[in-house]
Amino acid sequence: MGVDELLIPPLFFPKKNYYIGYSTMFNYYGFTEQLFQTVYVLNTTKRMDKIICGLSYKFIKIMENRMYGIEKINVKDEEVNISSKERTLIDLIYFNKPVGGIISASKIFTEIVNSDRCDIKKLVKYAVCFPNIKTRKRIGLILDDAGVPESILKPLIKSIEKTSISSLNNSRKGTLNKKWRIIVNDSRK
Repeated sequence: MGVDELLIPPLFFPKKNYYIGYSTMFNYYGFTEQLFQTVYVLNTTKRMDKIICGLSYKFIKIMENRMYGIEKINVKDEEVNISSKERTLIDLIYFNKPVGGIISASKIFTEIVNSDRCDIKKLVKYAVCFPNIKTRKRIGLILDDAGVPESILKPLIKSIEKTSISSLNNSRKGTLNKKWRIIVNDSRK
């Protein structure tokens, strides 16, 4: 990934109400070797697609409650907001199409977790804050399958305990996982 593409978003957001995320960060953190053609800029004010200097930018307007897990990096003496590694993992499960869908995303997620390449407690803390309940349940199930101790998962379990039963692929066939309040079928996730 060329560094210069990270310098464009700060020009649009002098109030710093943005972060570069989604598949742009999947490659940055080495979650995948795949190079993506679009720079995703999540923010609280603008929704637009732009081609800037031959690069595709997708500005996605999000709610204020999704603006967390952001780190500042320095690029050529400019401060740039990017999603943290743990936040990027949550976004990987939520926005999984670029890596081939939820099964591929789950494998990548599990590999990162099992190789100690992220802070599990921070990951759980960020997952608890994520507004999409189905994503929280998926993350909980994946972390559970990866052998993360229940003592660490407790806040995530608590965050979904009063939610309705849901299905991960919109089918009511499968086995009910009572802990995560989801119907799990053969495709797993």
